[in-house]
Amino acid sequence: MVSTPVKHQKFDMLFDWFDQGGDGLLTHDDFQAMGDLFAALDTSDDQANAAAMRGAFEKWWRVLLAHGDTDGDGRVTRPEFLTVMQANVTSREHFGDAVLAIADALMRALDTNADGMLSRDEYVRMYNELGVPPKHSKDAFRRLDRDGSGAISHEEFRTAITEFYLSDDMDAPGNWLIGPINVGS
Repeated sequence: MVSTPVKHQKFDMLFDWFDQGGDGLLTHDDFQAMGDLFAALDTSDDQANAAAMRGAFEKWWRVLLAHGDTDGDGRVTRPEFLTVMQANVTSREHFGDAVLAIADALMRALDTNADGMLSRDEYVRMYNELGVPPKHSKDAFRRLDRDGSGAISHEEFRTAITEFYLSDDMDAPGNWLIGPINVGS
């Protein structure tokens, strides 16, 4: 399966975000750190929700390792990651358990007033704590609030996540989840 320039750039950005150790390789430690980072966003003491986020990152790591670690060294290089993201993580078989499970748990964790919506403040706080600058998350919020209600519904959030991972459309609002993409880079 060939990655489009749009998906390639998004997955390249994702690799950099996931490389918590900054060593140019993805490891189990990187995915545990991402799981902990996401789980820490849940300030409600909902241990099941925090465990769901950690579990989804663990599932994602197992898919990467099983299908992407071509040399069997227990680490995933950037080229391996780009290939496995396109061929396996974004497949129907794995996408729900490895990606949408995180989105659903995030929504539960961040919807601090339990109204089924993410306010602009909730959304910007989430991404700021995940290392995405507020200037990017504020712009993303504007794009992802498709109905102009001033909030992102659970469905709008899932749509954005799905677009980020699956869409080849350069103009898809979901592409802005972790910052602007630049296909020319």
